[in-house]
Amino acid sequence: MGMAINQLPRIREECEVFHLSEKQCREIMSRLHNDLVKGLGKDSHANSIVKCWITYIQDLPNGKERGKFLALDLGGTNFRVLIINLGENHFDMQSKIYAIPNHIMTGTGIALFDHIAECLANFMKEHFVYEERLALGFTFSFPLKQLGLTKGILQRWTKGFSCSGVVGEDVVQGLKDAIARRGDLALSVMGILNDASGTLMSCAHKNPHCRIGIIIGTGSNACYVEKTENCELFDGEPGKPELLINTEWGAFGDDGTLDFVRTEFDRDVDVNSINPGKQIQEKMISGMYMGELVRLALVKYTRMGLLFGGRGSDLLYERGNFYTKYVSEIESDKPGDYTSCMEVLEELGLSHATEADMAGVRHVCECVSRRAAHLVSAGIATLLNKMAEPRVTVGIDGSVYRFHPHFHTLMCEKIAQLVRPGIQFDLMLSEDGSGRGAALVAAVACREREVQA
Repeated sequence: MGMAINQLPRIREECEVFHLSEKQCREIMSRLHNDLVKGLGKDSHANSIVKCWITYIQDLPNGKERGKFLALDLGGTNFRVLIINLGENHFDMQSKIYAIPNHIMTGTGIALFDHIAECLANFMKEHFVYEERLALGFTFSFPLKQLGLTKGILQRWTKGFSCSGVVGEDVVQGLKDAIARRGDLALSVMGILNDASGTLMSCAHKNPHCRIGIIIGTGSNACYVEKTENCELFDGEPGKPELLINTEWGAFGDDGTLDFVRTEFDRDVDVNSINPGKQIQEKMISGMYMGELVRLALVKYTRMGLLFGGRGSDLLYERGNFYTKYVSEIESDKPGDYTSCMEVLEELGLSHATEADMAGVRHVCECVSRRAAHLVSAGIATLLNKMAEPRVTVGIDGSVYRFHPHFHTLMCEKIAQLVRPGIQFDLMLSEDGSGRGAALVAAVACREREVQA
């Protein structure tokens, strides 16, 4: 064998397409800010891309919530049922994960809600509360147009779901109907929310400075506390100065505003997704797509002869085979150590990879994940600048933020660079926002009801 040419400089050059300059980040911020304002505006909302839905959550937890609450958490391939006991100084939580089989994810809405009600009943029996009347909070992490705390109309399915007969309908009613069809459960649904709102509620329960909730997991979304006077569509009870807004910023870019930073790989992922043309920002960030972006880049560089001596593998060339968890594993290796990288490449039938190849693969992973972190950071900085509060804690949940070794650090550095001087922020990992958050929404609703009574 002759001397192998080090292709890393060429790979680095190719990967420049993933780099976001500070100037580009600031342009993204200005475009997102305009889209947020459109979403909040009465006359511009209908045609807005970033919808900024009103959640009807106006009270954050204050630590005085008491009692036993159920929570449902539906937002991806699994869903959970939880029971939460709130006491003076304790917070007991038990939960169980149930799978959603593929035929239900893509079947009818009735079958989906019947499956959920069935699991709920089994869970209540297991926890000996089958006979009790309990308040329930429902985390439903898909784009909802809320008409009240317990009324939400599904706008579109995302993340691989396509159940028929649900889009345009009230999801709470769908759940209530399924519970009624069984006839054996006494539950009051006290609130519906998404995982971003749940994350904010859960973090605010521990930290009163928490005013933004972010999800960086299978999907990407943000919610934040807005002044009620800026929410032109709010038609709830007057008198409360603040309101939680669910931005649904995963749709940012659906009208082409992000095309100036998208790559051929982003276009490929989008065209081959279940929802082409939708959730463009989400597809550049979230765990559902990050691994695939890396795979597409690796395939291109292999075919150019820059990786693996130009010899790929059937597994590498097949869609969906490079999992996002691989990105986290490969980047967890110390500099100069390629143990995890080697394991991943062996799993993909690429055991002929050299150390130079592994350095190239790691570089691609770093570029894709860094871009995702910088895009999210530009979004968070936009919210912080818009809110203009001196000190804000950002609650964050989701597999990418939780498991990627550098995401937190990348975000702290980038937000600090992009945020206006004088604004202090910190990032807080949410402890199970979607479950605990749903119970807290139910608890706060019960607490407020008692205040009024």
